Amino acid sequence: MFFKKLNISNLKERFRIFLFIIICPSLILISLFSCDTKPASAQTSDKENQEKIIDEYLNNCAKNYSYSFEMNKWQECLDKGLEKDSTIAYLWQQKAMPLFKARKYEAGMVFLDKAVKYDEKKWLAYRGFIKCIFAKTYKSAIADFEKIKSIEGNSFVMDHTYNFHIALSYLQLNEFEKAEKIFTKDIEEQVSQWGEDGYHHLDLFYYGISLYEQQKWEKAITQFNKSLEKYPKFTEPMIYKAFAMSHIDKYSQEEIKSLVIEAKENKNLGNTINEDNAVYEMYPYQIRVH
Repeated sequence: MFFKKLNISNLKERFRIFLFIIICPSLILISLFSCDTKPASAQTSDKENQEKIIDEYLNNCAKNYSYSFEMNKWQECLDKGLEKDSTIAYLWQQKAMPLFKARKYEAGMVFLDKAVKYDEKKWLAYRGFIKCIFAKTYKSAIADFEKIKSIEGNSFVMDHTYNFHIALSYLQLNEFEKAEKIFTKDIEEQVSQWGEDGYHHLDLFYYGISLYEQQKWEKAITQFNKSLEKYPKFTEPMIYKAFAMSHIDKYSQEEIKSLVIEAKENKNLGNTINEDNAVYEMYPYQIRVH
């Protein structure tokens, strides 16, 4: 009946179609289950080989040199490792890192993009951090953090949540209301998870700044005070608190002046933003010593 519907009378042609119907589904199933996925043993072997390359060309070669003064030697070692296996994301990140510290952002980003290409889950948040704090490409930083959040939720990079960096980026884009909302929610989530001691003094400072920029003086002062409870000699919230106080009649000039003097003394003692990477980059709203 089937062959009559197809109007096929030739016996050879019928036989070919019959073979096609019987054999092709089997071939499809075979191809589906024999995709080029490596067995676990092969994956383990690849990882071990990559670790050997990292050990030889990063730990025992590049790290013999100072990337601050012998950048070419550092890069040559890593290049040799990547000649062995160009898919090692960590080596690409290590090529990028000293360039960012030297403020060569575009040059470094070429290599960091490669790290993200080969291990997105590990390096995407780090790239977002670099864009936020070093390269200052805030819209792109937000995009990276939103993408990694879709993969693993609001986790941490460099001691701060992804939402912290998103809010800080909006702050730097002068989108103060957006920044305020994200800081508010992020801090509430941290409090619900770890209690009042869960959040960081820098979270509170920047939350206060998002309010300060909207001229919500009293609310800003509240957050600056909370930040100072955690880091009592923190210069930046002292200074911005003093300026916020100057907009409110109940504070005397003597109170404000006293706070400014204290802040300057703390600044001279180095009590400023104390993030590890602050030695390489000025952080948003960080006050310079004049």
